[in-house]
Amino acid sequence: MKLTIKQQKFADEYIIRGNATEAAIAAGYSPKTAHQIGHANLDKPHIKAYIQERLDQIQSEKIASQEEILEYLTSVMRGEEQEPVLKGMGEGAQEVIDINLQAKDRIKAAELLGKRYSLWTDKVDLDGGVSVTFIEDVPLDD
Repeated sequence: MKLTIKQQKFADEYIIRGNATEAAIAAGYSPKTAHQIGHANLDKPHIKAYIQERLDQIQSEKIASQEEILEYLTSVMRGEEQEPVLKGMGEGAQEVIDINLQAKDRIKAAELLGKRYSLWTDKVDLDGGVSVTFIEDVPLDD
């Protein structure tokens, strides 16, 4: 079911404000009936679905994906990223310049990528010939 323009405006305002009455007023509903209409709108499945879809979209835009993180770490490791720093120009003046990342930053990115791909593992030699001995040294209560 398609939302009316007013319902969509209500849903968008509800996402911003988190208050159904205020959202209804901002969407153009009468202040006298805004409370009832606001709560009635939140009970409508198609409006609920729209609100949830928009919230999911907003959430996914804010959180980096795994691929994005790996691409960023790779670009840092390869020295493709720079960072802004202040450079003194004399007489108290400064300017912002971009410099290449330091080796320690590139090594850290490589280490994180290596952990992701399980490149760094501790080797432990176990041979099944381990014997277990139980020692019963618990004092007996009198």
